[in-house]
Amino acid sequence: MSAERQFPRYAIGTEVVLRTRSGVIARGRTTNLSRGGLCADLDAEPARGQAVEVSLALVFARDSVSEPLALPARVVWCTALGDVCQAGLAFLPLSADQATFLGMFIRFLEQGEEDDDDPEAARSRSLPFDVEGTA
Repeated sequence: MSAERQFPRYAIGTEVVLRTRSGVIARGRTTNLSRGGLCADLDAEPARGQAVEVSLALVFARDSVSEPLALPARVVWCTALGDVCQAGLAFLPLSADQATFLGMFIRFLEQGEEDDDDPEAARSRSLPFDVEGTA
């Protein structure tokens, strides 16, 4: 018998950075994201139960990304997979602004699923994040 997830997950491979007060503890890429947390492949293994700040950004095209969205989270699980550690993180209570921006981030992903057949439509949408070139 499996538990039903509270929030739908969206497959997304975006850069993620985990920080504590002492600095960056891991970098990697997300494999999925939901309103409740994320799963990521990381270059270092964070401790289970550890509170971290997760920073992630949407990649809109080869040359543009969103401003990083920093969210408080707790490491729920970690598993070694070859050269990486796969970790599941649950978001901790968010501020009103953080919840709003995460909601916008998720809506962008939801709309992206609808626009899969039209990449130009996805790119031309009005975006809630500041976009800067990475050339």
